[in-house]
Amino acid sequence: MNATADRRQTGKSSRWVIKIGSALLTRRGSGLDHEAIAAWVDQMAALKQAGKELVLVSSGAVAEGMSRLGWSRRPRDLVSQQAAAAVGQMGLVQAYESKFQKRGQHTAQVLLTHDDLVHRTRYLNARSTLRTLLGLGVVPVVNENDTVACEELRFGDNDTLAALVANLVEADLLVILTDQPGVFDRDPAVYGDARLIPDARAGDPLLARVAGGSSSSGLGKGGMATKVRAAELAARSGTRTWIASGHEADVLERIAAGDALGTLIHPDSTPLAARKQWLAGQLTARGRLILDEGAVRVLRKAGSSLLPVGVTGVEGAFRRGEVVSCHDPQGVPVARGLVNYDADEARRIIGHPSDRIEQLLGYVDEPELIHRDNLVLL
Repeated sequence: MNATADRRQTGKSSRWVIKIGSALLTRRGSGLDHEAIAAWVDQMAALKQAGKELVLVSSGAVAEGMSRLGWSRRPRDLVSQQAAAAVGQMGLVQAYESKFQKRGQHTAQVLLTHDDLVHRTRYLNARSTLRTLLGLGVVPVVNENDTVACEELRFGDNDTLAALVANLVEADLLVILTDQPGVFDRDPAVYGDARLIPDARAGDPLLARVAGGSSSSGLGKGGMATKVRAAELAARSGTRTWIASGHEADVLERIAAGDALGTLIHPDSTPLAARKQWLAGQLTARGRLILDEGAVRVLRKAGSSLLPVGVTGVEGAFRRGEVVSCHDPQGVPVARGLVNYDADEARRIIGHPSDRIEQLLGYVDEPELIHRDNLVLL
């Protein structure tokens, strides 16, 4: 399939997650751009009428709160950011609700924290709620629950949140609207001959090299690098990511038509099973396991479980069933999984064959430190 046909096929996909960033939603610090929001809502309503299911991930709460509070610069301390988010969330929700209602569409506010996606039960509840809303024809408007999220358990940016939501609902397409035309092969602000990359594969090292930099507006937290990372996360559930400029006229309808704009990033591998998508999407781990070269090789080549004998070090104070990261001897992350023993027990059994676990601990629960069904390679 050629690139044009592939884009047209992508545009026809039925379940989209659409992320709109702060720089687009606000007039450079002077509050929400209601005219632009109305234009996007009109396009989304048209897509809904064409039979598409949509989840909207919207930034802008902190920026709107800053405007309402008369602040010209984004605060650095977490408490002030949370206060601004609490104030701004009111205006953001009102803006979407009123404009969707004019088009006869219902919306629902969904606020998530990283904790909601760390715990498996809460993750499944969030997924069920979003899928039920989609089944009812409602457009969920998702944002991070900034007012309660602590620093170490935040998503960090709404690009990452949008990718994890795409995993949650198993979206066909993640659309990231930004203030840039897409991903370029070099910084267009520095090089006049920089060229837009129309198509790429998630995980391509070229994307990581060229997507550096941060938000130019000072309002959002993500640059192009976070969008490329989001595409990699979304790809784990087989989701394609389309990065395009929200300033383009009728951008969403043009994407649906398969027009040649922006950068389309394709999954680079077979989608992970649902449980492994959840594991891969964890942004924090409760501890670390250091593996020897043999264990790293077996995990990568054979997809086996992780046995205690292949582990040389344990870091952290995790409990049984929590997420831990696995690293090679140089400290490079290799895998992530749910551990079968708590940290103190793990320290006592590492380096030993599994048939010695009962002798070392006085009992044996599982012969593996992490079972392969609960382990995902990075």
